[in-house]
Amino acid sequence: MSKNTLTLRDNRTGKTLDLEIQQGVAGPPVVDIRSLYGEMGIFTLDPGFKSTASCTSQITFIDGEKGILLYRGYPIEQLAEKSSFSETAFLLMKGQLPNQQELDEFNDLLTHHTMVHEQLLNFYQGFRRDAHPMAIMVGVVGALSAFYHDSLDIHDPQHREISAIRLLAKIPTIAAASYKHSIGQPFIYPDNHLDYSSNLLKMLFAVPSEEYEVNPVIAQALDKILILHADHEQNASTSTVRLAGSTGANPFAAISAGISALWGPLHGGANEAVLNMLHEIGDVKHLPKYLKRATDPDDPFRLMGFGHRVYRNHDPRARVLREEAQKVLTALGRHDDPLFKLALELERIALEDDYFIKKKLYPNVDFYSGIIESAMGIPSNMFTVMFALARCVGWIAQWKEMIVDKDQVIGRPRQLYTGAAQRDYLPINKR
Repeated sequence: MSKNTLTLRDNRTGKTLDLEIQQGVAGPPVVDIRSLYGEMGIFTLDPGFKSTASCTSQITFIDGEKGILLYRGYPIEQLAEKSSFSETAFLLMKGQLPNQQELDEFNDLLTHHTMVHEQLLNFYQGFRRDAHPMAIMVGVVGALSAFYHDSLDIHDPQHREISAIRLLAKIPTIAAASYKHSIGQPFIYPDNHLDYSSNLLKMLFAVPSEEYEVNPVIAQALDKILILHADHEQNASTSTVRLAGSTGANPFAAISAGISALWGPLHGGANEAVLNMLHEIGDVKHLPKYLKRATDPDDPFRLMGFGHRVYRNHDPRARVLREEAQKVLTALGRHDDPLFKLALELERIALEDDYFIKKKLYPNVDFYSGIIESAMGIPSNMFTVMFALARCVGWIAQWKEMIVDKDQVIGRPRQLYTGAAQRDYLPINKR
């Protein structure tokens, strides 16, 4: 890591301060401002942390200008094409790809930790049948610490590893049970003969009265969706997990906080918004009208699934899902699906339109993920749950990295106070 300095001068006092500039392996350099308040008595102001690096990390790298996403240095396109979700999970958590023995042992651990405590399943009965599955997820994941409190010492490496495996293994069971509760069907227990994604599909869609056969095309597509959503650097939910974890909170509580952050429609609910938008447009013939509305600054209508907070180029995940959507719809006999045709035409027109080109509004991962999940039979109120399920491994990896970071301290942002100046209390009869 090369080092240089930036000299800051306070025009009020003439005092100067040399701040260290650090350059990572890739990405823009950062200015270390930790001494700024102590030396100069001033804070920085950066709403939304758009120009602030909150930590150092070796997990995920994004180059938004070039449309690059790397997990531990590996391009997301290569992992989606050649890896499996469990192998990618190992990579994110351990730092390198496993050999065959390591992968077998890791899969065995996941397989034999998928069941949850039976009393935890009874916990679901406390939720109304029409409760949103994300509300259930927040509560149940947080409650894991009440059932698995034998491994909550965050300073014990073995405890951290046990908690990580438990979370990753049980989150599909918890998610599927949330869905089953919402539709009034009995819970389906995990099947140790199935891989991660196939097991999730069975728990979601099997019923005790019938045999369930996992469609391999659907399982593979789901595996890719999980890989593509596994981590995405210091986004809102990941930062929430790190912030909650910085207090010393147990991992189950920290992950539950991340799920809460992901629930927001500006973060994890975008693919549901894409599907709603396509239904609103309805038909290819209506596209000109809606494209005109989308480019009108006075019209509240916006095209969902285009553009990204970080990417100023193509979202590399969207390219993968575009091809996967076609495979899934063909496998299900829905290759003429009007919604998918509408999405393809919308993408084609938008990519040729001067307005979208100038604004660099390219399709993002949410543009196709909702179409694929809907085709699988996953209802829209479960889309964010599926996102949380996939992102869980990224949260775990980020939490584990944070715990051993020697520079890690409790998160405590400062503020620019704009309220009333100090004033004296007056008795009520004098106000």
